[in-house]
Amino acid sequence: MKKTVILLVCATLIGGCTPRSEAERFADNLLKKMTLREKLGQMSQFAPSTGVVTGPDGDPIDVYAMIKAGEIGSVLNLKTPQEIEHMQRIAVDSSRLGIPILFGHDIIHGCKIIFPINLASACSWNLDAVRKSASIAAYEASAMGIAWTFSPMCDVSADPRWGRVSEGAGEDPYLTAKMSAAMVEGYQGASLADSSTILSCVKHFAAYGAPEAGRDYNTVDMSERMFRDRYLPPYKAAIESGAATVMTSFNDFDAIPASGNDWLLKTLLRDELGFDGFVVSDYRAIEEMMAHGTAADMNEAAGTALNANLDMDMVSGAYLAYGEALVEEGIVSEKEIESMCRNILIAKYKLGLFDDPFRYGGADRFDKSIYKEENLESAREVARESMVLLKNDSGLLPLDSGERIALIGPFVSSPRAMLGSWTAFRDFDRTVTVDMGFKSRFPGRVSVAKGCDAFDDIEGGIADAVRAADKADVAVLVLGLPGELSGEAASMTSVELPDCQKKLLSAVRQTGKPVIVLLATGRPMALESVIDDIDALLLVWHPGTMGGHAIADLVSGDFSPSGHLAMSFPRCDGQIPVRYNYKNTGRPADGVGLRSTNSRKIYQSCYLFTPNAPLYPFGYGLSYTEFSFDSLEVLTPEVALGESVRIRARVSNVGNREGAAVAQLYMRDLVASTTRPVRELKGFEKLFLKKGESRFVEFVLTPDDMAFCRKDMEFAQEPGEFKVWIGDSSDAALEGVFVVK
Repeated sequence: MKKTVILLVCATLIGGCTPRSEAERFADNLLKKMTLREKLGQMSQFAPSTGVVTGPDGDPIDVYAMIKAGEIGSVLNLKTPQEIEHMQRIAVDSSRLGIPILFGHDIIHGCKIIFPINLASACSWNLDAVRKSASIAAYEASAMGIAWTFSPMCDVSADPRWGRVSEGAGEDPYLTAKMSAAMVEGYQGASLADSSTILSCVKHFAAYGAPEAGRDYNTVDMSERMFRDRYLPPYKAAIESGAATVMTSFNDFDAIPASGNDWLLKTLLRDELGFDGFVVSDYRAIEEMMAHGTAADMNEAAGTALNANLDMDMVSGAYLAYGEALVEEGIVSEKEIESMCRNILIAKYKLGLFDDPFRYGGADRFDKSIYKEENLESAREVARESMVLLKNDSGLLPLDSGERIALIGPFVSSPRAMLGSWTAFRDFDRTVTVDMGFKSRFPGRVSVAKGCDAFDDIEGGIADAVRAADKADVAVLVLGLPGELSGEAASMTSVELPDCQKKLLSAVRQTGKPVIVLLATGRPMALESVIDDIDALLLVWHPGTMGGHAIADLVSGDFSPSGHLAMSFPRCDGQIPVRYNYKNTGRPADGVGLRSTNSRKIYQSCYLFTPNAPLYPFGYGLSYTEFSFDSLEVLTPEVALGESVRIRARVSNVGNREGAAVAQLYMRDLVASTTRPVRELKGFEKLFLKKGESRFVEFVLTPDDMAFCRKDMEFAQEPGEFKVWIGDSSDAALEGVFVVK
């Protein structure tokens, strides 16, 4: 017994404070055999579309020769299982140590089967559905040979001018945190040893969703307090769910580019959040430190990134080009290089690549794994749940009485409008468009007229649309923005409906026929100028491979809409950014007149001619049935610091058919050491209710839910009085109060 205890103590002392894992021991043994250049090679990622890429000096690099030399640790953006297998074979059979390559790709909202864009999926408020969609994406990607995705995007944003809102979960930190964690769990599963799971990547660290003027890659300037309260929670939640990797953002943070930011990558990410995976830069982000003006040349940029403990360089080639000299000059320590390389080797070990470098991919596995019927059905279900019914005057929807339908608009037959951005492995011929879905569900009842292009008139297009509407009982217009106008580098100064589409809508409206608009978009749009011309408005987003069928499922009434907004819809461009969780000012915008000029009142914190409130608020969504909320009860009206609060309310289906409600809990800290939002989402539950059914929902507010970045910069609770609301949007009226003593 004494001998056993002594051996355990020795093992503990040799490994540090805790015994080393099998993966750590394996990585340490391998590191002893590696040259400095091989270590830097593992920390370098390239993206060859052929066998040749460009290095940091602009000269071509022979990727295959580098693989043989053990100088490439990761490759991204390969398109076929055959390419991946070929490169892996070279790495394993021809390099000195046979270290397998880690293959990555942007599997953002699906691989072959495309699911709704991430912002749409967040509108489902269904964590199980989001988790399952990520799992299916991992299943198909791993069959191709991909073992790493650059997802989820955990960036909170309230600015629809920024194109990448399509890739996130909207304006709220709580909802984004829940969605981000669910995606990590879906991609990585119960164990990375399962060859149908892949590494997730938390991005973009940090605060990438708050660029000035909504311009992608732009400067981000905010206080640390704002960052901790509003932007940090989703990154933290994803890391706590076990995310294996993190990607740095393009922007600066506190005037230092994220890829060379010691505070972000060391103090916050490693020391405070306890992240133990590896960090990769965004595409060429290391060399972009020169453009930011914080590095004079690539050598200095590489040294800054290495000293900030940025483990992997995506594409720039800076580590391989300058890493050895930086170590020789004493600017970077080889011990730090080893620590960073070790993180990457451990990830490869956890994936099982050292046991079987070909456990991911293979042509036979790929052919058998894609487009499975049950997975296509899951995509259809998620698409249905992601769509949001925003308006339905006189119960125009659903169309279930044999109406003749004029299907009109630039996106009626567009597969790209169904898919959106970030769809590298899409198949347009497998995509169900709106007209395909309608003709399948409403055979013999559908006529089609394009009317206009997305931004341009078509000669005779409006006349054709008017004729089609005249012959129909109802006009269904598919309007919005093209799928390629969302995502990266897709910033816009206006999110209004394009003029040609406004003209088309107005012309069809003048026929006197009921008008339904299906809005296909990757971002919230400003619709106040056209909303009076629309009788029913169904927000379909870019719904994915099965989008056309999912839309027809809802329009027909086979299913009832159940989506709720994850991002507010502004009335006009001038309101942007608009969010529900704003803070009160000293002169609240509640109609208090400050002075009069020519009999016109002017209000501080108010616009002159436009309300402050959005057209459609966060959390909003209609159904084909109606729900009521009542009997709110704070079960623990007084608690001590450190204790949880329990609140419940009754939700009833008081309409004429079954449907799903989304019960949402909001909280306000009435007096605190720092200014607090007027409302914050702190819980939600999606529940299916039959006609006439009622059910109580109960929420538990934990001390962490009530914590915030206090005046002393500690993230913790404070005592005081709190209000809570439960309802089906951020405008919920059912109210309660509790006190923390």
